Amino acid sequence: MTAATTESERWHDLVSQVGSEIAAPLTAALERIHVLTATGKIDRAGLRALRDEVEQARQFGMIGQQLTRFASGRVRQSHEVLQLEEVMNSVLALRSRETQARGIALKPQLKSARVIVDGSLLFSLLNATLDWALANAHAHIEFTIDFKTWPAHARLTCRFAHRPADQPDESVTAAVQPRLDSLYWRLIEQTAWTMGLIVERKDISGITTLVLEFPKTAGDEMEGLSATEVDDASSQSGNSKALAGSHVLVVASRREVRVLIRDALRNMSMLVDFVSSVDEAASFCKEGLPHAIIIESIQRGERFASFRDEILAEVPDFVFIEILEQGSTFEMSGTNGAAMARIGRDVVLSSLPAALMFELSRGL
Repeated sequence: MTAATTESERWHDLVSQVGSEIAAPLTAALERIHVLTATGKIDRAGLRALRDEVEQARQFGMIGQQLTRFASGRVRQSHEVLQLEEVMNSVLALRSRETQARGIALKPQLKSARVIVDGSLLFSLLNATLDWALANAHAHIEFTIDFKTWPAHARLTCRFAHRPADQPDESVTAAVQPRLDSLYWRLIEQTAWTMGLIVERKDISGITTLVLEFPKTAGDEMEGLSATEVDDASSQSGNSKALAGSHVLVVASRREVRVLIRDALRNMSMLVDFVSSVDEAASFCKEGLPHAIIIESIQRGERFASFRDEILAEVPDFVFIEILEQGSTFEMSGTNGAAMARIGRDVVLSSLPAALMFELSRGL
C-alpha cells in the first residue's frame, strides 16, 4: 500500500467521522423537537440540553471546515518567535469561566520558552487541546511547559484523568477511547502535523498524557530558522491569531445591524452568536468568554462600561469592537486614545474582518 493510498484512506475515515459526530447531537436534538411538537412543552433542563446538542453539532461542523483547510493544502504559515507560556496563559485566562463552570481545575506549570511557529496555528492548537481535555477530563487538567534535554526542544504537556478515580476497572476503556479519539483530537493531530510538531499521546491506567514537542525552539542561535527569515515572516503576518474557529459575540438589537455584521463575517469560519442587550451578553458570558465582543453603539452606557471593566479585570487584552451609527470611521484600539476599536456602519463589510484580525493578534 502506497503512502498516497494510506493518506487517502485516512482522510476518507476522517470525513466519515465528521459526518457521524455531527449527526449524533443533531439526532438527539431532533428527538427533543419532536417531543416539543407533540406536547407543546419543554422544561428548562430539556431546553438547555437542546441548546447544548445544537451547539455541539455546530462546533463539529466548524472543526470539519478547519480540517478541510488542511486537506486542501491552502494553509500558509508565517513563522514568528513567540513566548509559548504567554500564549498558553492567554488561552487559559480567556477560558477560565468555562473551565470553572464545568468544575475543572487548571494546574499550569509553565516555564518560559520561545518557539518559532505560525501564531495563528499555535492559537488554534492550544484552544483545540483545551477543548479536547475539557471534553474528557475529570477533576483537573495539568499543563506543563519544559524542555527536552537533547535536542533542546520546548515541550507542552497536557495531562488529565480520563475516568473517575473511583472507577479503576479498565472495563470502561471501550467507552473512553472513542471520546479520546474525537474530532477535537483529530484537529489537534492535523494542526500539530501541519506545524511540524512532534505529537505523542499515552492513555495508561486512566491517565491521558499528550506531549507536543517544538523542534523549532528559539535559542541563542535561533535553531532551524535564521533571524532574518523569522523577521521577514513576522512582518508579513497580519493575522497572528487564527480567526478560523474563533468565537465572536455580537450585541445588537436591530435586525439590520445583525445582518450587516453576519454578512461581513460570513466567510471567516468563525462561531458567531447574537444577543440583543448587554444584560443578555453578561448572562451569555457567565459560563465562558468568546474571543471578541462586537457591540452596536446604541448599546453603550453605564451597564456596558461595568460589563467591560469586569471582563478586562479578568482578561486585560480582551477584544471589543464598537459599530458606530454611521460614517466610514476605521480606528483600532489605542488610536487617539480609543479604548476599543471603532468602525463606521458604512464600512463594516470591508473593514470588520481586518479589525478583528488586528485586534485578535495583539495578544501574541
